[in-house]
Amino acid sequence: MNSIPYLGSEQLKAKLPWLDLIDAIDTVFTSEVIEPLRHQHDLNVLNEPTASLLLKPAWIEGEYLGVKQVTIFPGNSARGLPGLNGSYLLSSAKTGEPLLQVDADELTARRTAAASALASRYLSRADSHKLLLIGSGRLARELVYAHSAVRPIDQIEVWSRNQQSAEKLVATFVAEGLPATVCTDVDLANSAASADIISCATMSTQAIILGEWLTPGTHLDLVGGFKPDMRETDDAAVQKSAVFVDTRLAAIVEAGDLTQPIENGAFDKNDVVAELSELSGKQHEGRSQLKDSDQQITLFKSVGAAREDLAAAILAYEGLVDET
Repeated sequence: MNSIPYLGSEQLKAKLPWLDLIDAIDTVFTSEVIEPLRHQHDLNVLNEPTASLLLKPAWIEGEYLGVKQVTIFPGNSARGLPGLNGSYLLSSAKTGEPLLQVDADELTARRTAAASALASRYLSRADSHKLLLIGSGRLARELVYAHSAVRPIDQIEVWSRNQQSAEKLVATFVAEGLPATVCTDVDLANSAASADIISCATMSTQAIILGEWLTPGTHLDLVGGFKPDMRETDDAAVQKSAVFVDTRLAAIVEAGDLTQPIENGAFDKNDVVAELSELSGKQHEGRSQLKDSDQQITLFKSVGAAREDLAAAILAYEGLVDET
């Protein structure tokens, strides 16, 4: 059997330019995709913390099918090894033949940021130019590029609990010619109040962005929290906002930014305005359909969808085929 192509991180980036990827994700949310619930399994490792196996399948009948496998081994930190490893396999849904394998970490970071940019295209003001980035990790960096692909971003502020990490990321942006500065703890409230877009990508279990800081017209992008005990904003922010999600089914049970306000009686799950499939399918026009649209605060909460991985993998594969 011939070996299938493999795209590492840098190769995958080249096959997934931002605007093409954003458009591909827009399209996949209007496609007939079969997307079973994520499989999550505990793995017992002798004398070590419990490890996890995550499987996320999705397919378009008669076209493509894909599966992402992610393993999380907390004990690897003591070995000097990455705690998280992943791979993505794209196959033919006609024959089952494997077509392409890609770096799942790069795939996930890039499609997650692209989904946020897609939501921003529908929900942020068209003239949004100041971006406040909360977080300084790998995904946070991608969010700057993705948001800048759909909005005229000319001011970037970066806040992180680890200021050295924020300074390092800002230095990277500046070296690339991007207008970035560090936001300190003292400046955070004022920076949030003056930002057009606030994009959060952290592992926080406590609110970082407070509702009392948000001003009319702001778009709040919440990416980091993917479990009920994680959150990046408070109940007040959710109450002040028109709330949109990537998928209702997952967001209202997995995302602490929504599950906690629901449990506290501060928000009702039925108050979610729309999900990405409704925005992409034009059942809802996004910000332009909201009352006092220029003044409305919008909030987008994502937890990730397997169809986003599938769309990105298909785009990479078809780009590879076009080259041959």
